[in-house]
Amino acid sequence: MNAGPAPGERERRPGGALEAEVLAVLQSSPQALTPGEVGRRLGEGLAYTTVVTVLSRMFDKGLLTRGKRGRAYAYAPVADGHGLTARRMRQELEADSDHGAVLARFVADLSDRDEGLLRQLLGEVPEAPEGT
Repeated sequence: MNAGPAPGERERRPGGALEAEVLAVLQSSPQALTPGEVGRRLGEGLAYTTVVTVLSRMFDKGLLTRGKRGRAYAYAPVADGHGLTARRMRQELEADSDHGAVLARFVADLSDRDEGLLRQLLGEVPEAPEGT
């Protein structure tokens, strides 16, 4: 029987959970935050180095921007939650050489409601020029 972590140990988060928490903290802030500020807002007693590592990895993935503030970097998200989701969708599309097949499968799997919304959105977009 597993009673959880031993005294003094922390329970491990599922993969990506800490990134999601960090992103939520950054998105709720009107300004870029340093690792120390992020750590304090998370309020979980995380090591400063852990927060720096997570922020650096998220920056390397293109999820965050950063700029110097004093001796540290201050981080901000590149987009809101919807923008980040759209970015991931675009990256997946670009990873496949047959964009037409991917888009066709994507549309075929949409609910009637989502397909209608997509059609409405596409009606507002000007037609793409020939050859694109």
